[in-house]
Amino acid sequence: MYRIAVDCMGGDHAPEAIINGAIASLDSTPDTKLFLFGPAATLENLLSQKTYDKSRVEVIDAPEVISLHEAPVLAIRRKKDSSIVKALHFIKDKQADAFISAGSSGAVLAGGQLIVGRIPGIPRPPFGALIPTAKGVSLLLDSGANVDAKPEWLLQYAKMGSIYMKEVVGLENPSVGLVNVGAEEEKGNALVKETMPLMKELKDINFIGSCEARDIAGGACDVIVCDAFVGNCILKMYEGVGHMLLSQIKSAIKSSPVSLIGGALIKGSLKETMKKFDAKQYGGAPILGLNGLVVKVHGNTDGREVTHAIRQCADFIRADAVRKIAASIAAETTPEA
Repeated sequence: MYRIAVDCMGGDHAPEAIINGAIASLDSTPDTKLFLFGPAATLENLLSQKTYDKSRVEVIDAPEVISLHEAPVLAIRRKKDSSIVKALHFIKDKQADAFISAGSSGAVLAGGQLIVGRIPGIPRPPFGALIPTAKGVSLLLDSGANVDAKPEWLLQYAKMGSIYMKEVVGLENPSVGLVNVGAEEEKGNALVKETMPLMKELKDINFIGSCEARDIAGGACDVIVCDAFVGNCILKMYEGVGHMLLSQIKSAIKSSPVSLIGGALIKGSLKETMKKFDAKQYGGAPILGLNGLVVKVHGNTDGREVTHAIRQCADFIRADAVRKIAASIAAETTPEA
């Protein structure tokens, strides 16, 4: 059984939405056991209203909550009984294999590094977000952890992203692109210009060169590498355009009786098409480069993303991705590397 620790107190609709998503995952991910962290009385009251396999769910009392407005590092150090801190200690102590939270990104990132710890040789673990494309799904990293980056960090992002897409998503030879403002190598800021020749020399990735933002949605590459400032802007723009298009399509269908009839005829196929572009169905954003799996889901999740994140965690653990990432980074320091 894969053991998943879930922070039930993070997010806009916690704890109800988180518990709904966690319990919903039990049927679709039968090889998991869940540890739910939060005030025990509150969680047990919500669970008493549901029917589920009680042998696969355990409540861990965590009476404190870290809010979005608290300084992340200070909160991690002071609130030892918070759901985030207690759950992360489960990962550190090998009592759980993965951790999921919709809470403060800063607290999850800081706690992941301070409590779970970084893989030796990785100074700045990135957030990796799976985003939908015309060809399936791509991994965008860094999508929010390190707004200022160094070339050597981006090289590690490329290697870790390649391992993730091969081992977890199942792509045999994932392509890697470096986000740039043009296809020409002489373009870009100082970070991109310095990183480009170094990335071309990497032997263990399928580097295809520059990737312009307009080509991402078309599936130009499987691993999209950039610093977190650029990555988070891409991610937020992606989400905003998706919501806008969905809203515009709905408005167009409702604009006239004829459109309503046409909408009814294509409702099924349209729903399936739009589902492919719902980023939440792919789970959360894992922090790659830690000694355990830590996954951040959107704060506004209604629970569905938690369900998919639990499945994502099971796939990650099954693939032994943490060990493979550690081995890849360790190879950089060997005499032969």
